[in-house]
Amino acid sequence: MTPQFSTGNPAANEAGAIKPASGRSRLTLFLVIAVCAAPVILSYLSYYWIKPEGRTNYGTLLDARLFPVPAMMLSRVENNAPAQIQDTQGKWRMLMVTDAPCTRVCEETLYQIRQLRLMQGKEQSRIERIWLITDQYQPPAVQLQAVAGMHVLRAEAAPLHQWLPVDAGKTPAMYWYLMDPLGNLVMRYPLGADTVKIKKDLSKLLKASGIG
Repeated sequence: MTPQFSTGNPAANEAGAIKPASGRSRLTLFLVIAVCAAPVILSYLSYYWIKPEGRTNYGTLLDARLFPVPAMMLSRVENNAPAQIQDTQGKWRMLMVTDAPCTRVCEETLYQIRQLRLMQGKEQSRIERIWLITDQYQPPAVQLQAVAGMHVLRAEAAPLHQWLPVDAGKTPAMYWYLMDPLGNLVMRYPLGADTVKIKKDLSKLLKASGIG
């Protein structure tokens, strides 16, 4: 039998016995956290950063790292109460901008966004709609009734134009945008885009994502 030697220092012996146990506890805790977080992390990475061959998007996929949400002064059109984009954090957001009175094309886009949300069925509660108005246009009551449930906000034009990506010669009012629950811009669609194809994009995103 191999003799057991003592250091003669009980405190040292005790500390030596505790350290391995403490290390194992930390490792166990780390593994539990990693296992719990893995589905969310992997689903997010799989859609935004991993681009397998053959995967297609109808909308323009945006690099979220390039377009952080700026500080903006927003207010609710119905009562002038202060608001923020972050008020809807945790939800997918369909974001539309107008810089002039809402005419036929604008109304058609508002209707399209409404229908796209409804088309998601039981997943529609994961989506919010935001309408940002950059001038002094006051939507009439009938128009506000048509977009019931939508966040209608008055916004400063300058930070929006700096934030929202557009093609050369165009403005944010010529598109609408999709934000993820973490506040990242992820997709852009031109006005008049195909509703059925957009629905497929949204369905894929909601299915792939474990967030929102």
